[in-house]
Amino acid sequence: MARTLVERLHALLQTDYLPATNADASPFKLADARPLDRRDRLLSLLAIYDLHTTSLQQLGSRVRWAGHPAIAPVKYRLEQEWIAELDQASQPLIAAGDPVTAIRSLAAKDRLPPVYRWVAKQASLDEVRHFLAVEGGPDGGFDDLVAVCQVGLSGASKMEMARNYWDEMGNGVPGRVHTDLHRQMADAIELPHLEREAMPGEALSRSALGGLLTTNRWLQPEMVGALGLIELQAGPRCRLVLEAFRRHGVAREAETFYAVHADVDPRHGKDWLEQVIAPLAAENPGWGARMIRGAAWRWVVNAELFDALAQEQIPAAA
Repeated sequence: MARTLVERLHALLQTDYLPATNADASPFKLADARPLDRRDRLLSLLAIYDLHTTSLQQLGSRVRWAGHPAIAPVKYRLEQEWIAELDQASQPLIAAGDPVTAIRSLAAKDRLPPVYRWVAKQASLDEVRHFLAVEGGPDGGFDDLVAVCQVGLSGASKMEMARNYWDEMGNGVPGRVHTDLHRQMADAIELPHLEREAMPGEALSRSALGGLLTTNRWLQPEMVGALGLIELQAGPRCRLVLEAFRRHGVAREAETFYAVHADVDPRHGKDWLEQVIAPLAAENPGWGARMIRGAAWRWVVNAELFDALAQEQIPAAA
């Protein structure tokens, strides 16, 4: 059986030899290598995105491969295929005109997917744990995404992103940093850790979208729109997770992460529309349509994941 593209990538990344050119990496046959399927493509992209976004302590010497000529063509080719698919899937969602109105309307569409209502009202605690392990939190890695997104900006939009980032950092209180609160929640409810290989393809796609936007500077407008949609939709969904926690009587420390998001994300979403998207659209002709495009991409990967989880989980609860 032919090795997958992600296996070939991992084999290359683990070598001590760093070839000078793409041609020098020919033993790994990456120049024209094709993924076996959509899942292989997403796992390959996630492996590449790790080189740009994972901590140096975890990467070790592998970080030298970021941007290497043996890797860059593979990344570019896989991304172009994926972007074409995202555009095709999101086209029916895109409305011309004012991006603030368009993204607000998109955020209201299926704001509370059926699987979240099932989590709140019916799911067992083990089913809640599985759902959250796959879903990954309402805004996984949002602090790093905002940090990258504001590069090169100025004025009101950058100031609002800075305020948003500072909230992610717990407003300077270490114990209130959102990533730490998520870790506390995971420990309190004994959230299982799922390796990527065990994740459904739809969860891989949702996770990989952040890598696509973070590692492609030319997609900054799309990133602004996608992050805005996250903020607009997270609050109500977090309230349903809180309802599930309280129904099962989980430890109080498990609630803080979702309680914080249920409280602040509606404000974050409003401010992102008014203080980030509106001024950027006014200052940069052409950005409005692209910010809507990025929000639609995020909506699509969300819908795919929640539909898949509903098909997997809800019938079992009946």
